[in-house]
Amino acid sequence: MQVDVSTLSPTAAYRLMIACLVPRPIAWVSTLSADGVANLAPFSFFGGVTSDPPIVMVSVGRRRDGSRKDTAANLLATREAVVHIPDRERAAAMVSTSVEAPPEVDEFELAGLAKLASVHVKPARIADAPIAMECELERHDELGRGPVDMFLLRVVGFHVADLLLVDGLPDPACLHAIGRLGGEHYCDASATFSLQRPPRPAR
Repeated sequence: MQVDVSTLSPTAAYRLMIACLVPRPIAWVSTLSADGVANLAPFSFFGGVTSDPPIVMVSVGRRRDGSRKDTAANLLATREAVVHIPDRERAAAMVSTSVEAPPEVDEFELAGLAKLASVHVKPARIADAPIAMECELERHDELGRGPVDMFLLRVVGFHVADLLLVDGLPDPACLHAIGRLGGEHYCDASATFSLQRPPRPAR
């Protein structure tokens, strides 16, 4: 199959893109509105950007009417967030927070998730989340014809469940992190394998 992108509708291009870019890690993002209302929502256009300092990217699409989603509006208003890595055990709760609820609705309560105070930022984190990254807004851009709101978030604190740690680092096989596939399909990272990288050239 060969596809000329100029012939695709926005919906068709989106469906093809999410079917090709798999699996996608999921950012489960906690924010606070300017009025102090908690919000929690998942986004799968997400990834790492740098490690010094640690920065992650989260892309937040607009609603069908063109308005900003609560996560984007909150980030622009308060400039803080907590990014969680969802695991298989909390997958259903994560999907439930993708609902388009009014801004005054607290998705923590909607999904039955307990909150825990963060250390460096005001948004709460999910109390039993295996991995949470407290973040501050580094940069915001509007991209595409949507447009989408792209956020670069600087990580100022990590929280990792002790049960995940092997030699001081989280073990992917223990984490069971879930990834987004096309449509309503997901996968998890419990079946891992290793490959040795080529040696670095001698200097």
